[in-house]
Amino acid sequence: MLLRSMWGGSMLIGLLFLVMVGESDVTKLPSPDFTNASIEACMEKRRSVRGYKDKDLSLQQISNILWAAQGITEGRNEFRTAPSAGATFPLEVFVAKKDGLYRYVPASHALKLEKAKDIRKDIAKAALGQGFISDAGLVVIITALFERTAGRYGGRAARYVHMEAGHCAQNIHLEAVALGLGSVPVGAFRDDELSRSLNLKDEEPLYIIPVGYAR
Repeated sequence: MLLRSMWGGSMLIGLLFLVMVGESDVTKLPSPDFTNASIEACMEKRRSVRGYKDKDLSLQQISNILWAAQGITEGRNEFRTAPSAGATFPLEVFVAKKDGLYRYVPASHALKLEKAKDIRKDIAKAALGQGFISDAGLVVIITALFERTAGRYGGRAARYVHMEAGHCAQNIHLEAVALGLGSVPVGAFRDDELSRSLNLKDEEPLYIIPVGYAR
């Protein structure tokens, strides 16, 4: 209840979103369940994991990870867990799992189905054949709409957007540790091939983060 009250006006936006897209395509995530893990301990334990068990993540775990990435923490201005230059919020976050590809909707803390197909192998292929990506229970892809930030900051927008992607990614890695999971940052991929796999239109892919149970 406390988290919902903090979201404020964004909850109304989220409800309108659910009506517009149709509830059959949307999965409402449970509120994040904080682990109370020490941030210092998570930083100390964080390691890049490139081997994963064939095990799905729970909806609660996915909720925590996505809230850490781009969750709304203050409703009036819709501030998020990761700092954003001028609160322009250029990032879009997608997740691929066994049952499909989804877009995270911060305003309603929900997943919108983009493709009812397991595309983790396609993502691994686009990432120069890094097969461990397809083994992870969840694959997070951070993308950006640069024009959201360029409208205010012009030529410096690219710098700010890339900084923000790093903030978002670090939150994901630390939350994974807090949940007893492993993750790894992946920046080596063919942009065009990954964009086709995700059916991206205006977004540009910046980051792949497999998350799962370490082998």
